[in-house]
Amino acid sequence: MSRQRSRNTAPEVVLRRALHASGLRFRVHRRPLPGVRREADVVFGPARVAVFVDGCFWHGCPEHATWPKNNASFWREKIEKNRIRDADTDTRLLAAGWLAVRVWEHEDPIEAAVRVRNVVLERRTPSQGHG
Repeated sequence: MSRQRSRNTAPEVVLRRALHASGLRFRVHRRPLPGVRREADVVFGPARVAVFVDGCFWHGCPEHATWPKNNASFWREKIEKNRIRDADTDTRLLAAGWLAVRVWEHEDPIEAAVRVRNVVLERRTPSQGHG
């Protein structure tokens, strides 16, 4: 587990490159809410959009989740706790006026970038510009 990257994973970097190429500017690995120890992978502050790139194994992807046979109860509990924490994070962000966007690692990064871009542009005020 300690060798698993928690930031700058390949799907995350590809998504960020696509977002940047589409003209968006953002912060990386930031806590959107002060006092909440949850870090988003990509943060669009003025638009109040936090993007999380979730790994299929670690976050229990409905399409690709696998359940290890060794130490099965430990892993099921760990992954279920991750899911609960993700839902709690989304709820806290929403209550504070933010929108959480979840991107699965298996998603096409270009399609995900278009989805994120559309959400960001939709949530911007006219005075925030286009970039």
